[in-house]
Amino acid sequence: MVKNTLMQVWPIPAFDDNYLWCIHDGQSALIVDPGDAAPVLQYLSDHKLTLTGILITHHHADHTGGILALLDVLGSHIPVYGPAHIDIPGRTQAMMEGDQLTIAAPGISFKVFEVPGHTLTHIAYFANMQANVEEPMLFCGDTLFASGCGRLFEGTPTQMSQSLTKFSVLPKNTLVYCTHEYTLSNIRFALAVEPNNANLINWANTASKLREQQLPTLPTTIGQELQVNPFMRCDQAEVIDCALRVSGEKSLPSPAHVLAVIRAWKDRF
Repeated sequence: MVKNTLMQVWPIPAFDDNYLWCIHDGQSALIVDPGDAAPVLQYLSDHKLTLTGILITHHHADHTGGILALLDVLGSHIPVYGPAHIDIPGRTQAMMEGDQLTIAAPGISFKVFEVPGHTLTHIAYFANMQANVEEPMLFCGDTLFASGCGRLFEGTPTQMSQSLTKFSVLPKNTLVYCTHEYTLSNIRFALAVEPNNANLINWANTASKLREQQLPTLPTTIGQELQVNPFMRCDQAEVIDCALRVSGEKSLPSPAHVLAVIRAWKDRF
């Protein structure tokens, strides 16, 4: 999907709308959130890639369901990185806020963020610019989506707001690799929140054309999300005004309160 000087990141479609991201240099590969082993094994075989690591963002089955099968077929020596403080079968390396991990092949380093909200133990992996990576990359699981954010299954609006704030200060050219093709439905909701957002209107047209061609709308970028994603814009006047109308409140004292209103509205939209 996106080719860097040496590193490549490609989506492996799975289930109805998942993307299992493959990071590789033409020889060695990492897989992010392999909910299903079969398409991963096929992709690795087709491209003659050796799996050298698995990155897990959270414990939901559509992100972890293929781990044990991959290890069974390809070898139990393969390291599996995932969130600490929760049991994930097959995980060998427990990751926490601020951890740094370097994987020699394909030659990439990540910083780990704890980003609760969708789940309490959700993490994300950030790769800043390196010798073989032209642009920063964020693998954020189900925390941030193109034009949306994850449903709050376990966490609170305050936690999700704080997690998205961690992302908002990353370089604007950071490529954001979400794990679901939810973009068009997210855009429909975002337009209900900000119908006058010119950037969002343009993005809606672009995303629709991509999907008409069966192309992914991902990766997005942090800069793009700051312009079109209502959950990243809870400090903006139009989003606040919308939340006030929806909630009937006279004031909403923080971006987290705004996010709580619009996330609850999105759940029933």
